[in-house]
Amino acid sequence: MSQPSIFWWQKYGTLAQMAQACVALLGFVAILFQINEIRSSNRAVSARQAFLGYTDLAFRNPKFSSPDYDMIKAGGRDAQVQYESFVSYFLYACEEATAAFANRPEWQASCDYDLKPHLPFLCEKNVAEPAYLATYSTDTQQWVKASMKTASVTPPDCKLGKT
Repeated sequence: MSQPSIFWWQKYGTLAQMAQACVALLGFVAILFQINEIRSSNRAVSARQAFLGYTDLAFRNPKFSSPDYDMIKAGGRDAQVQYESFVSYFLYACEEATAAFANRPEWQASCDYDLKPHLPFLCEKNVAEPAYLATYSTDTQQWVKASMKTASVTPPDCKLGKT
């Protein structure tokens, strides 16, 4: 007895079953894209909120946003702790913004502009407590160190050079 020939679709399923599997696979891929988009959107919102918080803090504390670091040091421990917290918040906001908006150079330019007056503090802090900068990402550490080099802020005096 001869065996009836089996077509490929009979072996693997009907055309409707294959189409259903393709649609399910496309749906799964679409869900993955949607999750990635949501993640990116949430990161952008979080970065904007962090930077907005920093901007509000800078507005309320002009003595820290445009600092006279020698006067802050002379102001006592409370002023120094407040200033350190201000700079920490600034670095965090910039870290978030530059990570979320890596393809938007205006965010990096804004952070570069705001970083310069804080370089003497960061230089002294890095000499006294090298672990301080280690609490930030490698990119942020490199950014701060490159900015110090560009602005000629070097130990032991840690003063802004003429650039």
